[in-house]
Amino acid sequence: MSEGSGMVFMGTPEFAVPSLELMIKSKYKLLAVVTQPDRPRGRGKKVIPSPVKKAAQQYGIPVLQPQKLSTDFVQEMKGLAPEVIVVAAYGKILPKSLLEIPPLGCINVHASLLPAYRGAAPVHRVIMNGEKITGVTIMYMSEGMDTGDIILQRETKISSQENVGSLHDRLSLMGAGLLGLALQKLSAGCAHRTEQDSALATNAPPLKGEEEVINWEDDAQKIHNQVRGMNPWPGAYTLWQGQRVKIWRSSAAGYEGKGAPGEIIELGKDSILVSTGRGALSIQELQLSGGKKMSVGDFLRGNRLKAGTVLGS
Repeated sequence: MSEGSGMVFMGTPEFAVPSLELMIKSKYKLLAVVTQPDRPRGRGKKVIPSPVKKAAQQYGIPVLQPQKLSTDFVQEMKGLAPEVIVVAAYGKILPKSLLEIPPLGCINVHASLLPAYRGAAPVHRVIMNGEKITGVTIMYMSEGMDTGDIILQRETKISSQENVGSLHDRLSLMGAGLLGLALQKLSAGCAHRTEQDSALATNAPPLKGEEEVINWEDDAQKIHNQVRGMNPWPGAYTLWQGQRVKIWRSSAAGYEGKGAPGEIIELGKDSILVSTGRGALSIQELQLSGGKKMSVGDFLRGNRLKAGTVLGS
């Protein structure tokens, strides 16, 4: 791959923007950016472009938004004749006919240490599962879901209080940095392949709505991981007086009492202690349905809550 070689970038959410910006500022020629069609978002269902489209337009890069990766689209890509296609969280599986276009291959930026956490939600799943280490992988794409040969990987530690938002942002920047190294290796003809050990593979499927509901029968550490694994999106919630209460910040606390799961056992100045299936959860930040996020102190000044109340109904 020589200076001025043509490349195509495919990506959609914020995670992909640093990788796109790296390519824009590189010595290679970015022929086009492919992203998902504009979608209605938010309460007003206003149709807005993807973060990748916004970034590409700022730099005057041509943007393609196919509804489907159809035969016509594949022909359009053949016409561009990219030497490499870089993909970061595009949102669809690429067909074989598209993977075969660039002579140097399709390169993917994935937010986990493959073969662990293949799939659409690796950042959420590693925190929900209480992992201590994750990372990013740059790999050659194949027809399977995140099954291609690995070029480079880099690890990062996950702290006990880290949430999806901060980990997402860190992995996004790490992925862009590692992509730059991978492109250098590709250019030098030394982007060697390491085959994934499929026996060690785990999956990271998209989140389901029912996973947002806190089950107070679970142990406190699992609930804490659920809370930070859904912060800032979509938010883990319980019910209080029939209305949803999202829990945004918490910690697991030791408790050997006899409170029923979901029972409030102590109201402090800055926390609400709730009994769980094992131990207790200390809630520090929450949000009533239709309201704003607030600290427990602010919540208790405006809402009558007492010990013995059972959350979840």
